[in-house]
Amino acid sequence: NYKIIINRFFHFPIVDGCNATLNSPIATSLRSISSEYDPKNNTSKTELRNVLLAGYKCEIKNGRSYYGRCWGFNVGRVVEKQPLDEEAGGYNPFEHRKLSHPTSDLDTLIHLLKGSLGSGILAMPMAFMNAGLTFGVVATFLIGFVCTYCVHVLVKCSHIICQRTQVPSLGFAELAEAAFVAGPQATQKFSGLARSMINLFLCVDLLGCCCVYIVFVATNIKQVVDFYTQSELDLRLYMVMLLGPLILLNLIRNLKWLAPFSMIANMLMAAGVGITFYYVFSDLPAYDSRPHFASFHQLPLFFGTAIFALEGIGVVMPLENNMKTPNHFIGCPGVLNIGMGIVVFLYTAVGFLGFLKYGDETKGSITLNLPINEELAQSVKLMIAVAIFLTYGLQFYVPMEIIWKNVGHRFGSKKDTAEYVIRISIVIATVAIAVAIPQLGPFISLVGAVCLSTLGLMFPSVIELVTYWESPGLGPCNWLLWKNILIIIFGILGFVTGTYN
Repeated sequence: NYKIIINRFFHFPIVDGCNATLNSPIATSLRSISSEYDPKNNTSKTELRNVLLAGYKCEIKNGRSYYGRCWGFNVGRVVEKQPLDEEAGGYNPFEHRKLSHPTSDLDTLIHLLKGSLGSGILAMPMAFMNAGLTFGVVATFLIGFVCTYCVHVLVKCSHIICQRTQVPSLGFAELAEAAFVAGPQATQKFSGLARSMINLFLCVDLLGCCCVYIVFVATNIKQVVDFYTQSELDLRLYMVMLLGPLILLNLIRNLKWLAPFSMIANMLMAAGVGITFYYVFSDLPAYDSRPHFASFHQLPLFFGTAIFALEGIGVVMPLENNMKTPNHFIGCPGVLNIGMGIVVFLYTAVGFLGFLKYGDETKGSITLNLPINEELAQSVKLMIAVAIFLTYGLQFYVPMEIIWKNVGHRFGSKKDTAEYVIRISIVIATVAIAVAIPQLGPFISLVGAVCLSTLGLMFPSVIELVTYWESPGLGPCNWLLWKNILIIIFGILGFVTGTYN
């Protein structure tokens, strides 16, 4: 006999000895419970989950069947789980999303552009220098297509898992966990690992971007200050001087109070990029004056920089989850296709024109190539440096939220003090890493190769395989399997070679 108490979390009767009929549960905002029976010790292990894990038909081997959700229960040989017919359930996750301020298609497009058009656009000329003029155009469009396709895969899998688990929406890490639990039996024990790995890489990616921002700001300020003071202070000293202002900025814990800084940063960035285009378009050399292909040993640096610039995987799931009409996000033309099309075109244009203009003199950020003795060019460097500095606070917010959710419960009544200490410690760590790696170009490529090849390419492919493995299957000749293996190999190749370089 098994007694599983779950009506604390869902409106269920108690199952006592498998004699009660399971009624359809009414999902609440509270967490579901997941129990696993241990036949050796005659006990069950229970843990809380953030998401509903799976909808199943529970078949009791005494000949009686009960329909309900078992949320990954594994009670030895007594209860078997079989996926319910999704078509029969008719659950539409879009209809169950209760949003206080849903975004329109245009709002979502603007947010997608804002999340994807960051400091990476200024590094695209350097990416083209490592690829060549013609090959850079072709490869940028190819990487843009693959990244966009992987986002499509991720969103489609989210819709399928939401329907299976009957929850309105899932985040990136939650989707991975739910997909593994609702997938083949062999993957279920890795569900927690999948969630943890995605959260880990998200933190490393976003904190790595924060390190890149520090190098970027210090490098641009150094150029202007050195010109007027005729001094040659070490770049690392400028990074250390940024530590105090960065700590003060990141003591702001409320996202609402960071919004004005984000607005100022967007205005400064737009003005800076506009003036940069003015300089780039003046006196462009002939197309044949630049190499069409660089060399094979430089391609990993191109890959890391390009995927760092193009990959906006971190903003995709929150944007789709908050849409008024989420079925417009993917499809043809779709918000995603339009947004990524604009992003790829802009990045290709900046990379092409920037490398055509400056050739082998191209630096880690195109702003560093602007004339040092002109006040307009100096203003661009300062505007974009301030914009990136203010963006640090927004970039820092997400990894800090992930870290705090995992450690905050350990500090009891001293949570506020502990959070401030953790914030200050992480800011100091990012400055220390930036001081250790003060080269902007290779640092950008390193972050892209390590984090975004995994988040943007490998993880979506693995999630799709787990989601489709049992139902609806991998297609004729297992084409889904081979397709995802190729994408994973491509991601691993970029990860290994880019990180090594």
